[in-house]
Formats: sequence, C-alpha cells, structure tokens
Amino acid sequence: MAAVTARFLASTDGVLEEIAAEFGLTPREVAACLPASTGVCVPGELFEEIMRDVSEWGVALFLVHTPDLILECAGSVPYGTMAQGYFNLIGDSPIGGHLRRWRCAAIQFISRPVMGHDSHAIVFFNIEGGVMFKIFVGRDARHALKPDQVARFLALRDRLAIHAEAGHERAG
Repeated sequence: MAAVTARFLASTDGVLEEIAAEFGLTPREVAACLPASTGVCVPGELFEEIMRDVSEWGVALFLVHTPDLILECAGSVPYGTMAQGYFNLIGDSPIGGHLRRWRCAAIQFISRPVMGHDSHAIVFFNIEGGVMFKIFVGRDARHALKPDQVARFLALRDRLAIHAEAGHERAG
C-alpha cells in the first residue's frame, strides 16, 4: 500500500480497479491510499440514505466495472425499495436492477481527476473490497460537470463525513 500511496503523491488520476490489479490489492485498499483531500469513506449502512439523495439529482452516470467490461449508463438513479433481500431499482430510467445492499461494506466519496478530467464519484465497496458500482456526477452537453450535482455531491459528502470510518477517512 505504501507504493500506491507514493503513486498518488504524484497524481491521483487513474481507475481504481486497474491500479488494484497492478499492485495486487483490492480497489478499497487502493482507495484508502488516496490523500485525505480527495474525499471521505463512510459505512455501508448509509447505503439507502445515499441512494435516496442521489435519486433526486437528475441524470447522473452509473458505472459498473468488471474484468470484462466497463458499463456506463446515464440516467436518473431510481431510489428503489427493499424486497426479497434486494434493493430494487425500478422506475422510468435506463438504470434498473436488483442490488445486494447487505453486501455494501463501505461507500467512498471521491473528488479527483479520472482520465484527465475532474470528477466526483460515489463508490460502493462490497465486503471483499471490490467495487459494487459507482455513481458519477453528470456532465452537460459540453462535458462540463453539472454544477447543481456537484453542489449536491459536496453537501451529501460533508453531511455524512461525521460517519467517516476509522482508518478509512481518506477517499478512494
């Protein structure tokens, strides 16, 4: 982890999953190496509160990264409801599905460049330290971050910062 921390001193840019593979770590371990200035990590118990807030943001970017694909879907994130052991995202949006909410161990608010562009993301980590999914602040037609969503992201991050996990105060 010391090597990743040193890497981030030069630049915080990069894809968590790719850095994790390069250094033999989990994405959550990589995220914990980011400087404190990039954000905050909160417990997974805040999952539903975060999803409720994000459901009011309008069109954002929902991203799922596996070894075989990076799936990006722009749309309004439905709030969802718990049923049959899943947090179900159902609504009039291209974003939908059934999330194993109970597997969410931590949620990190991250503000840093990704592929050379400023970004704000909420990263949901599972109990193994992998990334369940990410929600990025949306961009307008000129590829600029949506100011209203940046404000919502920062307000939510700052409000929940009091719940920062011991040892994982830094973002990833």
